[in-house]
Amino acid sequence: MRYLLFICVLMAALLSFYLAFRLRGSGWIPRVALIAAGLAVLTLGTWRMMPQAAPAFDTGEDVRPLYAQKRVLPKGPIPVYHLGHSLVGRDMPAMLAQLAGHDYALQLGWGTALREHFEGRQAINGFDKENATPKYRDAHEALKSGGYGAFVMTEMVNLRDAILYKDSATFARKWAEEAVAGRPDIDIFLYETWHSLDGEEDWLKRLPGDLEGLWSQVLWPAARGAGRPVWVIPAGQVMARLVTEAEQNGGIAELRSREDLFAMTEDGKRDQIHPNDLGMYLVALTHYAVIYGKSPVGLPHELLKADGSPAVAPSAELARRMQEIVWEVVTSQPLTGL
Repeated sequence: MRYLLFICVLMAALLSFYLAFRLRGSGWIPRVALIAAGLAVLTLGTWRMMPQAAPAFDTGEDVRPLYAQKRVLPKGPIPVYHLGHSLVGRDMPAMLAQLAGHDYALQLGWGTALREHFEGRQAINGFDKENATPKYRDAHEALKSGGYGAFVMTEMVNLRDAILYKDSATFARKWAEEAVAGRPDIDIFLYETWHSLDGEEDWLKRLPGDLEGLWSQVLWPAARGAGRPVWVIPAGQVMARLVTEAEQNGGIAELRSREDLFAMTEDGKRDQIHPNDLGMYLVALTHYAVIYGKSPVGLPHELLKADGSPAVAPSAELARRMQEIVWEVVTSQPLTGL
């Protein structure tokens, strides 16, 4: 949307300059007025596209004490609602449902921010394609129905841009408020994703600091909106832990490096952000462990994708270590409530 706004502003300014040029014989007053108008449009548009002020860092001091309370864990499978984008995708929720035995619904988009989801389908890029599945249900309708025991939301990538330009804090709070209004006992979760492999900062070095430095800026407002903890599903931290072990020790079974968790594009290049089936399995394990508060060790590793086709399965050795690392990470992270 920022790029579209920039194009509109630039076209309006150029039109003013062009008309000023065409009015050369009409005296200097209308020409100066048009040039001034063009400059004003350009200046105002540029100002509008910039964050009006960098938000102050939210320490969460008022809501951190909520996280000292003990979680009440589900006694069995609960319906789960997923809100997000391609790092949720259709396959990960389908894998999670197979692991847990629950039903689920979702709303997705292409790189969609919480703000755009809140504004509705007209604001969501790729809405029709991403939600062409029987598992789609309108997010507002779903939460108002009170039919879900767990609500999992995530913010767009790049998270820094989302915080600056998409008002993440406000819309995380709004979604949490809506979830609790529809069902007071609903469990709310924030799914921590990751950034692109080819970002300016080293992918692995950056991940540990992102949880406190960036994701907390979405988490604390959501907890305020809910009036109780919004728990973290630390998939980024799990991925960092697994990759660190693999890269430092010459691999874990077939997993040798971070790239082995990411998909290939249609032209044969490594996708820099989207996980492959191994990556999605790891994320599904992390969701299972946090939502249900149960160790994923011993869970199946041969699963189906959303379309019913077999997912590429990790070897038994890799699956076991993935499951162990997931449990180690989620039980050592206070924000999971485990």
